[in-house]
Amino acid sequence: MLKGSLILQSRRSEISKLEGLLFTLNGFYGINQEKFINFNIAVSEALVNAIVHGNKEDLSKKVLVDIFEYDDSLEVVIKDEGEGFNLNKLPDPTESENLHKEHGRGVFIMKKLTDGYECTTDKEGTTVRLVIKRG
Repeated sequence: MLKGSLILQSRRSEISKLEGLLFTLNGFYGINQEKFINFNIAVSEALVNAIVHGNKEDLSKKVLVDIFEYDDSLEVVIKDEGEGFNLNKLPDPTESENLHKEHGRGVFIMKKLTDGYECTTDKEGTTVRLVIKRG
């Protein structure tokens, strides 16, 4: 069931709006604090990617966020209006030649800190789905 939606501008200052909403929602759901903070980090990373890499901080483009509640989980869906990218060309940040690079860890972080990660991308933007289980 859809629990909330946000339409955010493509500027980094918008991130706090989503973080605040998530912390408010967790007040009702009571997800373990450490697990929830990890989820919040992943969601923030997805939102930064949408704003900076997807929309290139173009204020004419928006980031759409939907939050869904299910019996056993919460899901955050973030969609940008960028040009998409090739998921298969992302370097593995755990390979030795990539360990000291400053970029390229976002997707890895999102996968590790959530109970579910899915990304679809095309010429009309990228959609990221992140899931946290309540238990």
